[in-house]
Amino acid sequence: MSTYAIISVGGKQYRVREGERLLVDRLPHGEGKTFQPTVLLTGGGDGGPDLAPSVTVTARVVADVKGEKIRIGKYRPKTGYKKHTGFRASLSQIEIESIGGKRATKKAETAAPAAPKAESKPKAAAPKAAPQAAEAEPERVKGMPSGYEELTVAQIKEQAAGWNRPMLEAALEFERANAARKGAVAALESALAEKEEG
Repeated sequence: MSTYAIISVGGKQYRVREGERLLVDRLPHGEGKTFQPTVLLTGGGDGGPDLAPSVTVTARVVADVKGEKIRIGKYRPKTGYKKHTGFRASLSQIEIESIGGKRATKKAETAAPAAPKAESKPKAAAPKAAPQAAEAEPERVKGMPSGYEELTVAQIKEQAAGWNRPMLEAALEFERANAARKGAVAALESALAEKEEG
């Protein structure tokens, strides 16, 4: 059993022993409630400090109290400006009930429910991939230029002049049936018109 522990409460660290009382920033637990703060380090008795502690610290909120009043006075000479304010911090008095106890059982309980969730995710992802693949297959029109689906409108305008008439007609059919990009349709129609004239 450890003789002391360093715990973290409200973002601040405290070195505590069993039975010790201390004031910390106001806790949401309420008076009379027990809680287990985060244990950062334990030590004493059997040797040096344990940097990876496996013990729990149990603390009880004894009372919610106000801190000592702090007076703040402001004064500016020759102007008559004087201002006085005060501040009292909201604190909780806690008592360390015990230092000790293993955490291994808690880790085992939290690990068990996580396993079924991991198994169900791949099953749900597999059916979604199949419809997308099925939709992509019938979209391709025979005779289209290779890699046409990935081309941007600007690239289609540049490359359309080098395609033959069947390739242009297939690309235009694909564009009207699927993407319907106005710029691409216009570029293909103008390239077809040039082929007819030439």
